[in-house]
Amino acid sequence: MIDKESYFISLFPDTHIGDDGAVVGESVYSKDLFCEGIHFKRAWMSLEQIAYKSMLVNISDAIAMNATPRYALIGIKIPSSFNKPQLKELSQGFLKASKEFNFRIIGGDTVAGDTLDISITLISHSENPLRRTGLEVGDIVGFTGELGSVNKDLDLLFQGRKILPDSKFITPQLKSDFLYKAAPFLVAGMDISDGLSKDLSRLSVLNHKGFAFFRNLDETILCSGEEYEILFVCKEKDCDTIRDIAKQTNTPITFFAKVTEGLYESVCKENHFE
Repeated sequence: MIDKESYFISLFPDTHIGDDGAVVGESVYSKDLFCEGIHFKRAWMSLEQIAYKSMLVNISDAIAMNATPRYALIGIKIPSSFNKPQLKELSQGFLKASKEFNFRIIGGDTVAGDTLDISITLISHSENPLRRTGLEVGDIVGFTGELGSVNKDLDLLFQGRKILPDSKFITPQLKSDFLYKAAPFLVAGMDISDGLSKDLSRLSVLNHKGFAFFRNLDETILCSGEEYEILFVCKEKDCDTIRDIAKQTNTPITFFAKVTEGLYESVCKENHFE
C-alpha cells in the first residue's frame, strides 16, 4: 500500500519531481526542511551546528545529482526569545557552509515562533545531472562510507547520553570528491537520507526493478537514516574504475546488490508518516 508521503507527492504529477532536485535547464533546484523536535533538539547541538547541518543536508542533494551549489535562499522560523548573540551564531553556521562549498546566500524570509525551523532552497548547476532512473538488469549497486552509526548515536541522544563531536549525526560527511569524479561512470545515484532500504525502494518504484543482495546487510545498516552517504548504481564493467576513484578520494565504498526484475520493498518503518 502506498505510504502517505508518496501519496501526497503523487498529487503533484510534474515530470521534474522524483530526483534529489528538480532539473530545469542546467540548474538543479532542491529544498530541505530542518525542524526542531523532528530533526533535532536544541540541547543536542549548538546553534552554529544546527544551521551548518541544515545547509549540508541540502548540499548533499546537489552533490548526489552531480551538481555544484551556486545560490541559497533561507526560510527560517526563529524563537522570539533569541537574542542577538544567538542570531549571530545561527548566521555563522549558514555562512560557514556557503564559504566551504563556494555559494552565495541571496535571500529568504524570517518569521518569529516557538521553535527553530529552517527551510533551505538551493540552486545548483550541472551540465550532466545524475538522476535516479536508468537502472538495467545486471547493474551493480553500492554505497559510500559506513552506515549505521547515525542511528546508534540518535538512540544515545534519546537516552540523554552524549555522542562524540565528530558524529555524522552532528556533521554529515559529504562525499563530493568521489561523486564528481565517479559521475561519468555511474548509471544513477541519490543520497541516503531516509535509510538505505527506504531509498532503495524509491529506486525500485521509479525504475520498476528489484535488487538481489550478494552481501548480508542487517537492519542497523539498512534502516539508519540521515546518513547522507551516496547510494549509486553502475555497470558491472565499471566497478573497477569506481573502486580506483574511491581509493583516489579516500572514500570507503561497498558493492552489495545486483539489479534484477521485480520490486523491492523497504524493510524499515516510515520516517515521515505513520
